[in-house]
Amino acid sequence: MSRVNLLDLLPSELEDLAESLGAPRYRGRQITSWLYGKGATDIEAMSDLPRDFRAALSERATVAVPQIERRTPSQDGSQKLVLILEDGARIQSVLMPDRDRLALCVSTQVGCGFACAFCLTGTMGLERNVTAGEIVGQVLAARATLGPGERITHIVYMGMGEPLANYAATVKSLRLLTDPKVFGFSPRRITVSTVGLVLGIERLAKENLKVNLAISLHATSNEIRDRIMPVNKGFAIEELLEACRRFPVAFRQCITFEYVLLEGVNDAPEDARRLVRLLKGIRAKINLIPFNDWEGSDFRRPALHRIMAFQELLLEHNIRATIRWSKGEDIGAACGQLKETVEV
Repeated sequence: MSRVNLLDLLPSELEDLAESLGAPRYRGRQITSWLYGKGATDIEAMSDLPRDFRAALSERATVAVPQIERRTPSQDGSQKLVLILEDGARIQSVLMPDRDRLALCVSTQVGCGFACAFCLTGTMGLERNVTAGEIVGQVLAARATLGPGERITHIVYMGMGEPLANYAATVKSLRLLTDPKVFGFSPRRITVSTVGLVLGIERLAKENLKVNLAISLHATSNEIRDRIMPVNKGFAIEELLEACRRFPVAFRQCITFEYVLLEGVNDAPEDARRLVRLLKGIRAKINLIPFNDWEGSDFRRPALHRIMAFQELLLEHNIRATIRWSKGEDIGAACGQLKETVEV
């Protein structure tokens, strides 16, 4: 029988596990404290657990934190972490400092099956889903690299893979991250990004997690979005935006729409005007992302004056629009640049 990764379990499930081993339920609460409060990666290090309980627990469970194979610093202060999972698969996380915040971008799949034409990760195809424990394990691994006084303040589900295509693990990891007994992140400091899986958005709306939602839109017509994002053939723009209108947005929160600017594809003034019309009735902000180049891509970044003109047209119509110059571009860690080989 394979051993369970303790990081895959909610606090209540750790209590259930302790009880199944003949111990009081509070032993599960002690395990939670060791894992997330003290950063234990070895069951034997949990010294206030009885020795016979530790032995029984070791037969049933393990603590599998992804191992950092490589850390690559960027000139802008960000760091790309290449992580090895238990089966030898590799994923990437990115630490991104910005003034008084430090965001961690996490991966939810090894590779990605959605094949967005402008995204390097999509060229990998989908190898497998990442478990909830492997998602929160990225946070633990990244946290262990920080110096005194440093802490991760924000989590963004914008790494390798589509979070809502790995729905159960994504939601469970969100519950772990927001649980005060585990990580205790405020939901307002967590953002889940999706290519636009409407059924997943509708399910997430019912979870009462209160996290931020980001939509990878990237086009204002179905013709263009079909071409650069095959997912649009299953969930057209109109259906996607209706799901966004129904998504519960807390006071002072909004839905973020990611829009990668591709020269000659989606960067014309008419695209900006259509975007204004499409987002009517949605509390929205737009992140304009100048395309981050990668070897073999057919796309190019628009000239700066076209990028600025696109933003200006949105601002004139009272649409919140920022230009997101991606961090980590020089180390292949920017938006759309994550890719790793997989060993099994």
